[in-house]
Amino acid sequence: MGLTIAEKIFKAHTVDSLAGDIVVIGLDAVFCHEITTPIAINDLMARGKDRVFDASRIKAVIDHVTPAKDSKTAMQGKILRDWAQRHNIKDFFDIGQNGVCHALFPEKGFVRPGYTIIMGDSHTCTHGAFGAFAAGVGTTDLEVGILKGVCRFKRPQSMKVTITGSLGPGVYAKDVILSIIRTIGVNGATDRVMEFAGPVVDGMSMEERMTLCNMAVEAGATSGICAPDMVTVDYLWEFIKEEYPAKKAAFEEFQAFAPDGDAVYSDTLEVDVAGLVPQVTFGYKPDQVRDVSEMAGTKIDQVYIGSCTNGRLDDLRIAASVLEGKRISPRVRGIVSPATPDIFSRALDEGIIKIFMEAGFCVTNPTCGACLGMSNGVLANGEVCASTTNRNFNGRMGKGGMVHLMSPATAAASAVAGSIVNSEIFCDEGERQ
Repeated sequence: MGLTIAEKIFKAHTVDSLAGDIVVIGLDAVFCHEITTPIAINDLMARGKDRVFDASRIKAVIDHVTPAKDSKTAMQGKILRDWAQRHNIKDFFDIGQNGVCHALFPEKGFVRPGYTIIMGDSHTCTHGAFGAFAAGVGTTDLEVGILKGVCRFKRPQSMKVTITGSLGPGVYAKDVILSIIRTIGVNGATDRVMEFAGPVVDGMSMEERMTLCNMAVEAGATSGICAPDMVTVDYLWEFIKEEYPAKKAAFEEFQAFAPDGDAVYSDTLEVDVAGLVPQVTFGYKPDQVRDVSEMAGTKIDQVYIGSCTNGRLDDLRIAASVLEGKRISPRVRGIVSPATPDIFSRALDEGIIKIFMEAGFCVTNPTCGACLGMSNGVLANGEVCASTTNRNFNGRMGKGGMVHLMSPATAAASAVAGSIVNSEIFCDEGERQ
């Protein structure tokens, strides 16, 4: 019987089997940020266990509130900063070098096919786009990971999601994952790994695959995952070229983590995107999704373009293609946060930042702050935001605020209109994300 991607990764990393279907796996990397990790650091210190299993395999960043907005957030940053210095953690990204963790770490080459990764952040599943098993964990598991380099998981069951057809004008990876969550619900993939496959996924860039995997957790999944291929190799080549004589050799090695043809899945889902139209959320759950046309005319107060879901360069390019030569509605605040310094710099070189500013957007430094209502775009009670982020929970971006999730193209078009609107009104097919 063949194995899924996740089963192959677990087989290669299992160090112990516990009662039932619980296994302990070795970790290739532990990712950390200043919101959840300081709690683990303080507890380890209180227990007399202020140690790390391998400083070279720990990557840390200050990304949620950056720069600090008050004494509490300043202390969170200080705890992480001091810990990184104390343990000689070289891959620590402080103010000026920092960015949104799930965009920065792949950009630095820290994610590889077959890796096992944990972080105290639910959207760690983003890194499954590389053919890795990456999952968000709680404080206790994070502490064990930091201290021992292992983590306990339930042996993975996988749900295969095969995506066929071709994306129409104005339809992007964000619309695809929103439509999938709309179909299966917020509990549709609970305790499973969503393995994305099919010709549409094969044709996607790494950025698009990261968008898919990023929101797998919104369907209840432990992680999202895509099979590694030449797209993966091309993205990673800068970081791995000294390890292989040619890209073909890297591809062949990565195929060890491709699913077997006779792999067994707990569930399968066939998704034909040929007739898919732009999607948007309503209400306070990620599976409360409608066609944008059904929400047309819904007034908005703020538009946010950024986050670990849609703050990458292709996302900014797409939004800029909609905004070029236009001004956003005087009723709307527009905020854009490039996900990393490199993305910001490249967007600046390409003239994208200028397009946003001329359209009336406020361009901020890389940060997660607005996404979860911590800084750089918090909503007031009763305000509505059109957002490229991943969660629309009640109060997510500010107490009493409403969040409508959508693609960068839809968000940009809505900023111009002053209400939710289909991006096809403003642009041609353009690039995809």
